[in-house]
Order: sequence, then C-alpha cells, then structure tokens
Amino acid sequence: METGGCRMGGAEPGAPAMITLEDLDGMAEESPDSAYHSNGSSLEEEAERMEDEEQERLLSYWQSVGRGHQVDVPRDMAEPIQQLTRNNNPQERQTIPFTLIQRKEKLGDLLYEKRQYGKAKWACIKMKEKQYEQSICLGFMKLMRYICEQNSSGLYLGITIPIVTIVHTNESQSEMTQSVTVAYYLPEVLQDEPPHPFDSDIIIEEWPSTIVYSRSFRGITNEDSIMREINLLAEILESPELCLQDTFIIAGYTNPAAANRHNEIWFLQRP
Repeated sequence: METGGCRMGGAEPGAPAMITLEDLDGMAEESPDSAYHSNGSSLEEEAERMEDEEQERLLSYWQSVGRGHQVDVPRDMAEPIQQLTRNNNPQERQTIPFTLIQRKEKLGDLLYEKRQYGKAKWACIKMKEKQYEQSICLGFMKLMRYICEQNSSGLYLGITIPIVTIVHTNESQSEMTQSVTVAYYLPEVLQDEPPHPFDSDIIIEEWPSTIVYSRSFRGITNEDSIMREINLLAEILESPELCLQDTFIIAGYTNPAAANRHNEIWFLQRP
C-alpha cells in the first residue's frame, strides 16, 4: 500500500482534494544548491535549515488537507511524514504472501479469489472514531510512527501491502459498528522478533492461518462503500454462511488519498 495521506470524506471548499506520495515527493525534491543563499551560513547550517524547511512544508501540506477532512495532523508527525516520503519506493514494498486456492470468474471477469494466508505477526491499533475514514487515518498515523523508527530497534521497518482494517457489522448486517482495527503486517525479516512499539496502544498480535474470499473494488472506502461491497460479495459467494457474518477485512493496496485506489473486501472462512 502506498502510504502518505488520507482522503476522508468531502473537503472544505478550496481545500486540496487529496494527498499523494507523488505530491510529497515533488515537494521534497528541491535541491539544496538551488536554495543556498550566500549569507555567510556554513554548508552544515544551510543543510540543517533545508531539512527543517522540508519538514515544515510536508507537515503544513498534510495539516491543510487534514483540516478539510476533520482530522488533526499533529506536529510530532513531521519526521514520520518526511521519512515515509523519502522511502517511497514501490519496488521495496513487500506483499503479504498467500496461497491461491481458487479463482471464480464469469464471462472473463474475476468475481473473487479464495486464498490462504499463513500464521503471521501484525502490529494492530484499535480505533473508535465517529467516522470510518477518521479511524483508519488516525490509526495509520500511529502505525506510521511505529514504522518510522519509533520502535525498540530504532530502525525504519519498511512498508508491506496491503494495510488491512478489520471492520464489524451489527447482527442484521445493515450497518458497520464504529470499532475498527488497523493492522500492519510485519516484514518477513521481523516476523520472529518484531520490534516493540513505543506507543502502548499498538499491540503485536499473531494471527492464525486463515482462508479468505477476496474481491477487488476501486475508489474511496467509507461506511457506504464497504457495506455495498459486503452485500455484493455475499450475493456472489455460493455458500456465504461458511464465512464469519459480522467480521470483515478491508485491504488497501494504494495510497488512501488516490482517487481510484485499489481495495479488496475479504470474507473470513469460519475456523
């Protein structure tokens, strides 16, 4: 999942519509030589000044978009934002491994895939904001800090995709509950000994091997779009009763700010 910002509902008039990593990368590409002023500053001082200005520029951009979506981006996000922007290399993102069991197609279109994910450790944060978009964005900001050195190893951990969100519905499956869990799959090299989070709200959990029924969809994720996708996959599956009826997973593969982001809805087969 490309990470770097959140699209959260309708923005205020005049507010940017989204944050993308491409935008942030462009803002970070200014050359120190082009901004150097002959004012007697040493190269070290000038480099430090440029570093501070880059952080302020990125943070200010995130904050301006966040205000339009009712999400506060605190100042302590400046370093994680800058670090994630600089490490935005799609080739280095690790995809969560799985075994493909079945592909169901109709007239050439993929309806869903049945997959098995192995036992693995995840960094998880539970959120309960008024809106789903707020929960996933605030939860991911906490995970960003963990990924970006705020952990016992002091290292940048790297991005894995997808970032997943566990959601729940009421008994009638007519609406989502507010409680969600945002989760980050630990890279393979960290599975045996995951670094401890500094944030006590982040819990390292070991999830058992699980079979999921996965269907792709495009666009933003909110309560309405998620419920629509849950109902659609339930209609397509031959035996939806074999899956959990109140717990689902949203898997995000692209920047949550992207206009045409790639998501999946996962149904979990009963143990």
